[in-house]
Amino acid sequence: MNKYQTLLIEKRGQVDWLTLNRPESLNAITTEMVTELRDYFGGLREDRDTRIVVMRGAGRAFCAGLDIKAMSAPDVERPFGYGWGFQGYLADVYIRMRRCPQPIISLVQGAACGGGFSFVMASDIRIAGESAKMNAAYLKIGLSACDMGCSYFLPRLVGTSIASELMLTGRFIHADRALRTNLVSEVVADDQLEQAAQSYIDDMLAASPMGLRLTKEGLNYTIDAQGLEAAMAIENRNQILCSNTEDAKEGMRAFVEKRKPNYTGR
Repeated sequence: MNKYQTLLIEKRGQVDWLTLNRPESLNAITTEMVTELRDYFGGLREDRDTRIVVMRGAGRAFCAGLDIKAMSAPDVERPFGYGWGFQGYLADVYIRMRRCPQPIISLVQGAACGGGFSFVMASDIRIAGESAKMNAAYLKIGLSACDMGCSYFLPRLVGTSIASELMLTGRFIHADRALRTNLVSEVVADDQLEQAAQSYIDDMLAASPMGLRLTKEGLNYTIDAQGLEAAMAIENRNQILCSNTEDAKEGMRAFVEKRKPNYTGR
């Protein structure tokens, strides 16, 4: 049973299909949505059964960013957010997305703006529909474009030059250019997004559970490692952890025997 009001979670075996479910407002972000996203992504760290998350938006947009009208209401809830109010409350969602050990695939159709754009960037794999358009919308409403991890994620994904252009202008980047700049892995027709995700899902489910988790963790740490030796120290640690599992032994046996491995998560 779905326990959320603004999210739909559909479990398909070991894959969670997470849908932002406020299509009437282009899945704009409210306090309730943030509370539910914090709960969902926070719980994944202790979830052995879920191996992959696919994130998408209901209707014609992925996420239009903050629901400014709803958040401006006089009676709106004002969370404490680590002492930073709503700013810190929402920012923690992106941290939890990166901390959760499951790879996240974002399927982007229509607008992904502001905080919605950061949902896309905080994912591990991004697939765009032909209608996709993304921007750091904060600049358009009198704010700094350095928000919700944008100044961290975007330069690492597309390089400083293009990141500067997008953040200093608030311009949209559309699907075709997003592909050219490596922001997304591929572009497909909007109605083919789910099908396109399946090939990535199949490949990741063919990996051992610990191998998949520690690959995401290793990428998180090594991208900011202070040099080769620091990066290799993380790699060595993770590889030793993996090599001592029963799955690693099974993977090597399967390779020698020219068959698919039967991983058990042990």
